[in-house]
Amino acid sequence: MSRKIAVIFPGIGYHVDKPLLYFSKRLAMQHGYEIRDVPYGGFQPGIKGDRAKMYEAFESALGQSEEILKDVNFEEYDSLLFISKSVGTAVAAAYAKKRGLRTRNIFFTPVEQSFEVMKDDGILFHGTADPWLDDESFFRECGETAYPYYLVEGGNHSLETGDALRDLDNLRWIMETVEQYMMGNESVTGA
Repeated sequence: MSRKIAVIFPGIGYHVDKPLLYFSKRLAMQHGYEIRDVPYGGFQPGIKGDRAKMYEAFESALGQSEEILKDVNFEEYDSLLFISKSVGTAVAAAYAKKRGLRTRNIFFTPVEQSFEVMKDDGILFHGTADPWLDDESFFRECGETAYPYYLVEGGNHSLETGDALRDLDNLRWIMETVEQYMMGNESVTGA
């Protein structure tokens, strides 16, 4: 029987029990993945819009991830799935590269710096009202990659629009897309 692991890399303020990561974890468990959360923290305020603070937060989260995951023998697993949010998208990609791992990835609301390190297979989700990464930058970065991407119209950095029922509908659609990708459906296509 194959062994599968899903590693969850949260954002700075978007922890593993918020909807995108919580339900992704639940789906991964349903599909036989062992779950490892990477609960890094201790970030200073005022990171948004400050490249130096963003890099410092990334470096801190990457170092904490290495410590948190030091006992995981990734070679024991047949499938490695990294589920990440915001700065966690950069951390997940950098961690995989540093460890020489081939991962499949679900990247929720990557920040601009994430694209510098994202190389392995994955899908992206972006809100068209995300104040952390404007649409122009998102499309420019995506144009240089082959990643399928999915847009949430009017979605903020949490992919929420402010309309609770619409957000629930969007969350269902997002999780259906996530599940298709988790199941290895390579025909999942971007927007």
